[in-house]
Amino acid sequence: MTSQTPQWFKSSHSNNDGNCVEVARNLVPTLGVVPVRDSKVPSGPVLDVPAGAFSAFIESVKVGQLGA
Repeated sequence: MTSQTPQWFKSSHSNNDGNCVEVARNLVPTLGVVPVRDSKVPSGPVLDVPAGAFSAFIESVKVGQLGA
């Protein structure tokens, strides 16, 4: 994990059962990564995903939703 403080964000599509992930987009400009964590275990491990890979993932999800 990085020394900068992530500003965690949970999707507006998440429900209250806690089964979702959180991301921190604020580190993209300085570090080029999107940290991802399990919202149920905020003190648990964090996966730093390269910004380009995260963007490609989000776009593929959007395309999948449109094609469904």
